[in-house]
Amino acid sequence: MEKYATEFIEKIVQIRRVTKVVKGGKRLAFRATVVVGDANGNVGVGVSKAKEVPSAIKKAITVAKRQMIKIEVINGTIPHEVIGKLGASRIFLKPAPKGTGVIAGGVVRLVLELAGIHNIVTKSQGASSIINNAFATIDGLKQLMDLSATKTKRGIDVSVRFVQ
Repeated sequence: MEKYATEFIEKIVQIRRVTKVVKGGKRLAFRATVVVGDANGNVGVGVSKAKEVPSAIKKAITVAKRQMIKIEVINGTIPHEVIGKLGASRIFLKPAPKGTGVIAGGVVRLVLELAGIHNIVTKSQGASSIINNAFATIDGLKQLMDLSATKTKRGIDVSVRFVQ
């Protein structure tokens, strides 16, 4: 696992102090949220807790690498519109023409940039939770169908089109 560490970009999104109430009082821990990607179609989000911050970050990176997904990036954008959901968070992802850039905010921008998407328009609705938005973005990216699968499924020639 360590030999792949150099090719992935790791970004820490959030570190929070969390407590668990037990019989003797409160137990302190740290929760780390990390996004890992290679800017070439692979991206993953990991959340983990530990007693110290460095070990929480290390565990979150391991989880993110394990849950990594592969997406098809066509001309720096996604093939079609999609809505990712998790809890009360909804992320609308729409392909954009070359030169548009990543029109997204917060953790959604980070996930898309680490996935290697350069031109996309997004809209975040509902809850503004960082973890839910990150996983909702991953959910939307998981729903993407590649062009060859869409072509065989629908029986017609498809291409990426942009609505102006």
